[in-house]
Amino acid sequence: MAEKKDSVKVIAQNKKARHEYFILETYECGIELFGTEVKSIRLGKVNISDSYAGINRGEVWIKGMNISPFEQGNIFNRDPLREKKLLMHKREILKLSQRLKEDGLSLVPLKVYLKGSLVKVELALVKGKKLYDKREDIARRDAKRSMDRAVKQRRY
Repeated sequence: MAEKKDSVKVIAQNKKARHEYFILETYECGIELFGTEVKSIRLGKVNISDSYAGINRGEVWIKGMNISPFEQGNIFNRDPLREKKLLMHKREILKLSQRLKEDGLSLVPLKVYLKGSLVKVELALVKGKKLYDKREDIARRDAKRSMDRAVKQRRY
């Protein structure tokens, strides 16, 4: 069975990021991995909930991304929490480094997915939310849920 080049399979999502931050821009990045790490990601053994990214010497690195060791990997397994290099165009990295110098902006991974046979990371430029912003989002979501419930009851 041949896999399509554009098929996307989401492996891990950072749902907490959408609650904690305002998302300003998103970027699709490749990630530099070793063979056993790719096999482990394909099995879904990756966690990005506490990870973040930064720019160091003109390269983008992701920190805190946990890829569990592959069970059959023995000596070829790497440190699960090692820093991993993200692959982006130099123009994008320069633009990102300019934006990160602004006050209160950060880089956070939103999801890890397979695009065809490649592992990709969706990286977001974010700004932190205040407590009242989070409460406002929760209230808006609850109001929408109750309106949808009322419409559904009205139909039947």
